[in-house]
Amino acid sequence: MNHIAATPPSPTLRLDKWLWFARVVRTRSQATRLCAEGGVSVGGRGAAKAHHPVRIGDLITIDLSQHRRRLTVLRLGERRGPPAAARLLYDEPVPPLIRREAAPAWTSLFADEDEAEFLDAQRLTQSL
Repeated sequence: MNHIAATPPSPTLRLDKWLWFARVVRTRSQATRLCAEGGVSVGGRGAAKAHHPVRIGDLITIDLSQHRRRLTVLRLGERRGPPAAARLLYDEPVPPLIRREAAPAWTSLFADEDEAEFLDAQRLTQSL
């Protein structure tokens, strides 16, 4: 008789909970919204839904407002703890990448005029 030993399934955790436990976002609602907007992928496969299962070893790519982070899941976590404990849930082998399409937070409408005035004032002080 041929018996195949069934391996127990690896433990998983919902993606929105893991993002919250790892303190990538402040609330689970934000994690759900980030997933719904297509800002999270797991294992390089497209946009992940909030209920997507996360396993140890998964590579999660997160597009935040100005940064793209790539995290490798080291632990699933059981609760949202302090930042030091959250940092143990993942490894970030590459520093966050600055997204090119991210707009600057604020730009003066008079930036060109301000710069011209500054240069004029600088030339005036140097000539004195």
